[in-house]
Amino acid sequence: MDRRPIVFVTEGGEHIWAIINGLTDRFGPMTVVLETPYSKRDLLMRRAKKLGWVSVAGQLGTMALIRVAKRFLNSGIERIVAEEKLETEPRAGQEIVAVSSANSPELVDTVRKLEPSVVFLASCRLLSAKTLAAIPCPVINYHSGINPKYRGMNGGYWALATGDRGNFGSTVHIVDAGVDTGSVLYQARGNPEKGDTIASYAMRQAAFSRDICIKAVEDALAGRLTAVDTGLPSQQWYHPTIWQYLSTGIRRGIW
Repeated sequence: MDRRPIVFVTEGGEHIWAIINGLTDRFGPMTVVLETPYSKRDLLMRRAKKLGWVSVAGQLGTMALIRVAKRFLNSGIERIVAEEKLETEPRAGQEIVAVSSANSPELVDTVRKLEPSVVFLASCRLLSAKTLAAIPCPVINYHSGINPKYRGMNGGYWALATGDRGNFGSTVHIVDAGVDTGSVLYQARGNPEKGDTIASYAMRQAAFSRDICIKAVEDALAGRLTAVDTGLPSQQWYHPTIWQYLSTGIRRGIW
């Protein structure tokens, strides 16, 4: 492998590839470490231990609904992709290293071989303290939500659902062993448009957040990562339950 300035770690997703391709346009080829996603069973078991089976069953209902919505409402995502000129698939020749987990020895081995100046995470497992300690360069993360107020899942949706429209946005932050708890580097805020839903918010956020991803990498390459104090409260969020989602949609028109 040739030395790369950036190693990007993800389990994939169209909005994530839009960010990867935007970074490639600015910085040149990078290595993408593509991890195998958590099995749905393991994810649900872990969440049930924390939240209880009733909540997890409700979240599962919303996840199923989102999957169906993406099939029937895909035109909304396609509209964002076309309007913002996003590339949402791996480009020809993209170097991809497949690993079982972002916490596997293969990730650390890849980083040591490539000697990048920064490891960039997006939509992947929470890195363990052991894995972080074994990576000798800065590790930063793209999060589809305004930290620390909307850590975890569906940050854009929850900002809208709670009436906090001004915090519909994204964050790039330093990675620590917590869930989106690392120091904030940059944030971008934008507005959903008519027809946007929980199925398309992540793509909308990625479209207006490419610049902050580029800025954070520029800072990392220059050795000048600087944290900012947002002054915001901290809360972790999950998928809405199906009854929360339907109630908010009917009452407030937030889908």
